Amino acid sequence: MADGEPITEQLINDALAKGEDVRGFLNRLKKEERDLTSDEEKAESKRLQQLIISSFQKKGSEKKKQEVVLGADGKPLTKGQLKKLRAEEKAKAKAEAEAERAKAKADSDAIETDPSAYFEHRMRYVAEVEKENPLEAYPHKFPTTMRVPDFVEKYKELKDNEILNDVTESVAGRVSAIREFGKLVFYAIVGDGQELQGMLMKQHYTATGPTRGFDAIRSVVRRGDIIGITGHPSRSKSGELSVIASEVRVLSPCLHMIPHTLNQDSRYRKRYLDLICNTGNRRTFETRARIIRTLRNFLEDRHFLEVETPMMHMVAGGATAKPFKTLHNDLNMTLFMRVAPELALKMCIVGGLERVYEIGRCFRNEGIDMTHNPEFTSCEFYMAYADYNDLMEMTEDLIIEMVKKVTGSDELVVPYHMNGRVDENGNEIPPIMMSFAKPFKRIPMIPGLREAGVDVPDDLSTEEARAQLEKECERLDVQCGAPRTTARLLDKLVGDLIEKNCEQPTFITDHPQIMSPLAKWHRSSPGMTERFELFMACKEVCNAYTELNHPIVQRERFSDQLKDKDAGDDEAQELDENFCTALEYGLPPTAGWGMGIDRMTMFLTDSQNIKEVLLFPAMKPNDQGGETSSAEAAVPSPQ
Repeated sequence: MADGEPITEQLINDALAKGEDVRGFLNRLKKEERDLTSDEEKAESKRLQQLIISSFQKKGSEKKKQEVVLGADGKPLTKGQLKKLRAEEKAKAKAEAEAERAKAKADSDAIETDPSAYFEHRMRYVAEVEKENPLEAYPHKFPTTMRVPDFVEKYKELKDNEILNDVTESVAGRVSAIREFGKLVFYAIVGDGQELQGMLMKQHYTATGPTRGFDAIRSVVRRGDIIGITGHPSRSKSGELSVIASEVRVLSPCLHMIPHTLNQDSRYRKRYLDLICNTGNRRTFETRARIIRTLRNFLEDRHFLEVETPMMHMVAGGATAKPFKTLHNDLNMTLFMRVAPELALKMCIVGGLERVYEIGRCFRNEGIDMTHNPEFTSCEFYMAYADYNDLMEMTEDLIIEMVKKVTGSDELVVPYHMNGRVDENGNEIPPIMMSFAKPFKRIPMIPGLREAGVDVPDDLSTEEARAQLEKECERLDVQCGAPRTTARLLDKLVGDLIEKNCEQPTFITDHPQIMSPLAKWHRSSPGMTERFELFMACKEVCNAYTELNHPIVQRERFSDQLKDKDAGDDEAQELDENFCTALEYGLPPTAGWGMGIDRMTMFLTDSQNIKEVLLFPAMKPNDQGGETSSAEAAVPSPQ
């Protein structure tokens, strides 16, 4: 519009129709109004100004039509009232959002701290995955390319921040820890006792889908889950060997919370949980397996044949011990779980298997303590044409070989905390240092007792001898419960006066015949047998002797045992007629030997409790039927 062109209603309407800004018209009309003189001109200027103002109001009304809010009185709210209302609504929405976030966090915290809520949450996850794909929650297989230890060994030379983008590996393990930094997630997984880091980064992750996508995996993986990771070998900037994931799959979700600590009772009752939480404890059982493997190889190299003998017998024999009883339903016959495989193995020797051994379970219905479990693993071997002197040398060689295999060193010194690790004041107790250098110390039993101050009769077969030993026990304050047979009295005296001093590997030899019904009489010491027991850390580990192969004398020995049984000794052996008949066919001169695998493992793993070396030790049932809470008090593992 030209500067001198008059402002008319048509001009204003045309400008409004074009969407042009008419505020200039309004300013001009107000300025020109001051120079107008006639009332008609002034009225026309006012009308045009009002026309422009009305157009502004119309626009504003249309723009704010949605903001018209009625008050409680039914009238529209003023601008101030509306502003206040909007502020109140905004504050309320903010408070509700914060409350929702707080509730979500509280729910999440409850899930992560309440075992029941956690279990229910994980069960819902499984149900959702199975609804999406029934085979996805628990896949039938995950094709790993290598074990975690093999991965660690193969890629140990990778440099920091190096990624092998042209190599793809698949590994699997249990998640032991999770760390998140924004979109970067670190999974520590444990497989076969070895830990490896999995890295979840969006730019490298290629898997998709409702259960395998990046966001899905990031939200569902929990500590304890077993997962499979496919990706590229790498080493992080901080030097951690890793696999950068292109795909992660949950192979078996852990439905329960994994505790960070376990008390001792729970460690024994739930060994699987102990091994999950304390991965270092698997070394104890690896050492146990190494001991058995060394023992087996030692005997195989010397032409021994491994055999298997019955676990159930009509007569409990082979050792002085109280047996477990069971019932054979079909035969309606009481049978005894074996206390030792000795008699069956010697019958193998009679049959011409001149060197045999068996590694297996035995069962003794006796007490449970730090060094005894009702069922235990033993090795027994029998060697024709040998005697107990040969076996003492073999025992030294065998144990030295075990020590070397377990320690990985030719040093024959093993530390053992025989008196525990800490005293009642929390002070550390130093271990004894057991030396396995040859020859081991030897102590003949009866001379050893006499040297310790015991008045031992020369003839131990009489009632007078038994009474004398009973007086000696009372004089020396050696406790012996009923029945006080000669054999039991001697055993208690030896335990208190000789065994307690056998910290270093020591053979106690030449036991009285009355204590050894299956051992052959001594060639030069009347009333004694050619027998030895090996002790270390004051506990028995091995028992061996030259075998009694005289069938008539064997029957007499069994008869003496029956007298002790009649006197109330339920550990005394019974007459095994089948074994005695076998001896009548001829047992060659033979030496027999037995070792408790559990106790040997204790000494070579520095374990003070036999339950530490048994995967599933015997436990007294608790009030929860054997179950314990996942949230346990912290008791450190001994390993």
